[in-house]
Amino acid sequence: MIEFENVSKSFWTGTQRKVILDRASFRIEPGNSLGILAKNGTGKTTIINMMAGLEKPDEGRVRRTSRISFPLGFMGGVISKHTAAENSRYIARLYGLDPDYIESFSRYVCGIDEYFDMPVGVYSAGMRSRFAFSLLLALDFDYYLIDEGMPSTTDAGFNQRAGSILRQRLENATVVIVSHQAETLQKFCRQAAVLKDGRLYMFDTLEEAKSLYDYEAKG
Repeated sequence: MIEFENVSKSFWTGTQRKVILDRASFRIEPGNSLGILAKNGTGKTTIINMMAGLEKPDEGRVRRTSRISFPLGFMGGVISKHTAAENSRYIARLYGLDPDYIESFSRYVCGIDEYFDMPVGVYSAGMRSRFAFSLLLALDFDYYLIDEGMPSTTDAGFNQRAGSILRQRLENATVVIVSHQAETLQKFCRQAAVLKDGRLYMFDTLEEAKSLYDYEAKG
């Protein structure tokens, strides 16, 4: 379970205080995948990072009683001067898993051939995204946190491999995905919410959330 209890979070931009959440309380139960619609710049990444424990609220409490993934695309645990092979083995040890298995799994999903044995620092943005996603899929979580969907890549093989594995993972897991596009959410979620002016408006269906989001966008 992921639960926010009277959580507040804000940042000082240099000219004004930007409110991300204002005394927000909500719960995401296992099996109830949630999509959150939010405009760019409203705090999508911040709310996902708080769910993962990467950022702390200013006030209130975030409770996590399940295995929560790091956000898709998060590279905080990856060391640029090390190869993908070395990084994958390091991550495996952090989670108490078999390094040989995690390296082999990530190598297969990435499909970046000899680059897997080169320092991550020389990778293109697309290659780094593919490697981060492969690590996310290699580990077993109860909740998967996704910020804006799958990495943008033109590699059909990677899209097919990663998409297939993600669908398998989500058969027994819960996903929380934030995006500024409803089309991204409908692939994964039925329940949805809208993040607006520091409040999270929860809805039973994506269509209901989309109606409010579209109305606000027009306004």
